[in-house]
Amino acid sequence: MELKRVVVTGLGALTPIGNNIQDYWDGLSNGKSGSAPITYYNTEKFKTKFACEIKNFNTADYFDRKEVRRLDKFAQYALVASDEAIADSKIDLDTVDKYRVGVIWGAGIGGLETFQNEVMNYAKGDGTPRFNPFFIPKMIADIAPGNISIKHGFMGPNYTTVSACASSANAIIDALNQIRMGYSDIIVTGGSEAAVTEAGMGGFNAMHALSTRNDSPETASRPFDATRDGFVLGEGAGALILEDLDHAKARGAKIYAEVIGGGLSSDAYHMTAPHPEGKGVIAVMKNCLHNAGLNPEDVDAINTHGTSTPLGDVAELKAIKEVFGNHAKHININSTKSMTGHLLGAAGAIEAIASILAMQHSLVPPTINHKTKDENIDPELNLTLNQAQKRDVKVALSNTFGFGGHNACVALKTFEE
Repeated sequence: MELKRVVVTGLGALTPIGNNIQDYWDGLSNGKSGSAPITYYNTEKFKTKFACEIKNFNTADYFDRKEVRRLDKFAQYALVASDEAIADSKIDLDTVDKYRVGVIWGAGIGGLETFQNEVMNYAKGDGTPRFNPFFIPKMIADIAPGNISIKHGFMGPNYTTVSACASSANAIIDALNQIRMGYSDIIVTGGSEAAVTEAGMGGFNAMHALSTRNDSPETASRPFDATRDGFVLGEGAGALILEDLDHAKARGAKIYAEVIGGGLSSDAYHMTAPHPEGKGVIAVMKNCLHNAGLNPEDVDAINTHGTSTPLGDVAELKAIKEVFGNHAKHININSTKSMTGHLLGAAGAIEAIASILAMQHSLVPPTINHKTKDENIDPELNLTLNQAQKRDVKVALSNTFGFGGHNACVALKTFEE
């Protein structure tokens, strides 16, 4: 069976550096940091007092009061980003075959704020189980795609992928395969997360995963820098409309890029730490290249997982050198997490979007906040430090890895007939 070609026909973003695609790109291209002191709760007793929160997000601009009561923030973010992507794609919702339009979404945690608040309220009571009737449907990770499909009447495949920080990259790959195999014409895909809560920050602090650079939040996310001390937690959503090429051409759709492959692997090593030699990362990039029909020298840019952790950054760059050999020094390597922070289950979506926008604008966003060279990192690698670099990007990879050893890699290409 001949596989269908799959293209991207719509984009949506709600990020710590921009609440729509245009503002997100402006933030990326100008090296804007989204990190600032936390405003959601009192951080006095917390080790980390900053995060990459969504800015100027007024729920009343998008939802009525009844909807807000029924939607955790992660689901609100999903609806906002997916609405932008659907509008951008100009799908005719009155005529499209909705049985062939699905939603495959990613979330690593789901409704953490809802879960936290309900349990804390119960603990403060007398033991009588008084829970909000929306507790469970607000919290469960699969409710985001459920709400997207309900709003628009999409009756194709509908589910959430959960693989920690690789979740939305897994969702994109699943969406790619659904369309490739001819099961669907259009899939709304991406991911959302809203874990900047007392439980989220406290939990990651307990693991020593977060930066504690409270004196300089805006520079705390510093991938590849010798002084990096952990990631900065972010929140938000990214949405992509993936579509069968023939279907897109028949309706005259705008095409951003082609999704040409995806790779998956497992570290099979540790709950949270990467394999020091990057064995799983080597495997996932090789799998992706094979799946996409690419040679290593075809790749122009890699948006790395690049979380700003001491172990992870080095392991990933070692893996890139192993897979790409001498060509590695000719690739624009970057980490947009230096600006957005780490959006956990939504990271793969907003970073795939960043790669697509780099293709569109022939400009690779920078890895900001780099000041001190790490002697464990090859100085010949072009890490796109501190300033965006002009480049015609024909082929890009987006790497996303999750706790548990989950690895995902998405291959994107400029569209050609």
